Amino acid sequence: MSHTRTHGGYRTDRLWAVFRIALVATGLGSMVALAGMLSFDDECGRGWIEGPGTPKGTRFEAFPPAAVCEFERGEVSSTGDALGGFLWVAMTVLVVCLFTALIAEWCEPRLGGPLVVPMSRAEKRNRTGAAFFVTGSAFLVLYALAGWRLFLGPSSVCSGGDGRGPTTTAYDLFPPQATCLTASGSVSRLNPDWVTSLTALSALPALVAGIGYALAVRRLRAERRTP
Repeated sequence: MSHTRTHGGYRTDRLWAVFRIALVATGLGSMVALAGMLSFDDECGRGWIEGPGTPKGTRFEAFPPAAVCEFERGEVSSTGDALGGFLWVAMTVLVVCLFTALIAEWCEPRLGGPLVVPMSRAEKRNRTGAAFFVTGSAFLVLYALAGWRLFLGPSSVCSGGDGRGPTTTAYDLFPPQATCLTASGSVSRLNPDWVTSLTALSALPALVAGIGYALAVRRLRAERRTP
């Protein structure tokens, strides 16, 4: 039968193995950085951190997670060079392996060679479908956590929907964000910038996986229509 023809697919098991290791390393390193950030923020606020010049304040960085104590002539970060470098290397490996593995699913190489494994187009569809399900689910979970209040009433999200308190001056559904204005004139946002950035970036793996799945489904249907 036509749908049982054997085609080629790249071996991505090692890429996914390295991806999982990098994911664990990034997660553990980020937890260490977050713990250090909390204590560092308190120490910076109390004036216990020494730096170049007069203290000016504290700001937070999303990645690597860090509290930065700003001084008149420079700044001091809670994430040292060693931990910061480790996290950037782990994140780089994670991103490279993830996108390489997902883009490899777009291809249908000729059989032969150590990097190619025989598989049917039905198997290819199932494999790309699993990748799309995982990446798509991750995006939907992040999006729901960041933007669920926008779907309850975007125009009143800052006041919680009761008409009191801060008013919503602007909102976006992607990435999920709302700008809130208080009676005193101060401006705040529904989500920190790192949350909206993470939500937007999480859509990219889902998009790449979705393209691979669509290609696999299209090729399978075309093969089944071929006598």
